[in-house]
Amino acid sequence: MSDTEGVVDFVVVAYREAGRWLVETAPRELGNDLGKLVAVLRERPGDAGSLAFVSVDEDFFYAARLIGDDLRLLLSDVTAATDWPMARDVVERLGLPFPDDDDQAQPAGDLTIFADLGVDPMSLAAICDLDTYPDELLLRIAARAGFGPQLDDVLP
Repeated sequence: MSDTEGVVDFVVVAYREAGRWLVETAPRELGNDLGKLVAVLRERPGDAGSLAFVSVDEDFFYAARLIGDDLRLLLSDVTAATDWPMARDVVERLGLPFPDDDDQAQPAGDLTIFADLGVDPMSLAAICDLDTYPDELLLRIAARAGFGPQLDDVLP
């Protein structure tokens, strides 16, 4: 296991086919390479696109959702970009300024990323604001979106 692989807790891909959620783990090294992660999402288009959750160092997560050619991203804590290359990649892809030491921990990106799945922007922002581990936050999101049990089954 490489050092960079060790900081990624898990990578999970979820998509719906025939109205049923399919959730699977993906290699952890994908969490370090947004381009490769998007390629995996492209292979699983699903009924409403596909999404990936990446948990990093039990500290923050980022989510990617691909619907057709539309890539939507969410970073649970923008300040993670000061320390983590994968968070910097997300901030850069979003076209946002890099945070500085004075910035507060807050989500960055598309808060409507899961709105059509029942997770409205206000709820998503509140979930991201909780002081808890990323896997617990992602389970809350998945539960609201309708695939909580499937996610729980595949988490390490």
